[in-house]
Amino acid sequence: MLRPTGRGVGVLVATVGLFVLGQVAGFPFFLAIAGAGAGVLVSAVAVTGRRPRVAVAREVYPDRVERGRPAFARLRVHNPTGRRQAAFSAVDTIGPAGQAVRVRALPPNAEAVHHYELPTTRRGRHQVGPLTLDRGDPLGLGNRRLTTGETATLWVYPRVHVLRVPEGGRPRHHHEGAAVDERLRGSFDLREVREYVPGDEVRHLHWKATARTGQLMVRDYVDPDQPRFTTVLDTRLTGPLLEEAVDLAASLVAAAAGADQPVRLVTPGGLDVDTGGGTVASRRLLDALCEVAPSGGAALVPDELLRSGVGGLAVVTAGAGLADRAALAALRGRYSPVTVFVLGEAGPLAGIPGATVLPAADAAEAARRWNAITR
Repeated sequence: MLRPTGRGVGVLVATVGLFVLGQVAGFPFFLAIAGAGAGVLVSAVAVTGRRPRVAVAREVYPDRVERGRPAFARLRVHNPTGRRQAAFSAVDTIGPAGQAVRVRALPPNAEAVHHYELPTTRRGRHQVGPLTLDRGDPLGLGNRRLTTGETATLWVYPRVHVLRVPEGGRPRHHHEGAAVDERLRGSFDLREVREYVPGDEVRHLHWKATARTGQLMVRDYVDPDQPRFTTVLDTRLTGPLLEEAVDLAASLVAAAAGADQPVRLVTPGGLDVDTGGGTVASRRLLDALCEVAPSGGAALVPDELLRSGVGGLAVVTAGAGLADRAALAALRGRYSPVTVFVLGEAGPLAGIPGATVLPAADAAEAARRWNAITR
């Protein structure tokens, strides 16, 4: 849509006034001037609406990058026509910012390639493009913003610190003795003791149960559950504090997924990503953290974590209250180990029974403290 400048508005008002005056007073001279003004305005509309006849393709490499790391765009501008395309200036949109691009004149069927660096200082999912042109007429009566070309997506990940692999083993339960709260060892877990069925391994006979029941009883073994790791990210935070918390959560889930552990990421804002381990899982988790935003004043610990849980748990928060402390203390029977990272002073979270509380000034210090206690 044409946006008239101050000069353009003046010409339009004068043209209308002269036309009315010429009609009322019967002066052909005023009508002629009004006609000239109308012609100038029509020419401005035609000139500003002329779109460059080019095909624009864009590549972003890499399309996923850690915050602060370099990323680049490659812009291919092709003239598919049989006529020369005049040079023009444009702005390539990058999120809320832009990158000025000067496209040189292109002969028929020619192509120009432009390279430039993309800003990666702000975490998030950013749209790169389209190419935006501000067209103005020679007399400065108006301008029009035109867009052309495809768009691409740049994912700016949180900063990931190097962490030791989190512990995420499920506590083993045996029919004899108390539960052992340790990392899994061996290749089998005892599921139950049942009656012998022909074909069962004789070496799995449970002689004490056989003596008690008077029937042959065997141990039924299954493959142990894989270590699991759950991270709770407090999205009630805002500003730089939230960014530090997101960095730390990203470091934790990336370390666990990189060790092929199933990982779950939960926030008070409703995000709940449950994945397996490996590169694909790590990308999915980091993609989700790209778009994490501050949430309302919901409880730190979602109800589903209180109802069910397995493996290790890490909570990343700051400034939590007494209600949060009580909810975290209730998790110690469902998760093992439980680690609570507090960005700043521990406050009410200090000394939660059954949990390790690690106060830290920022994500980098929290990573150092984690690596110091994790074996």
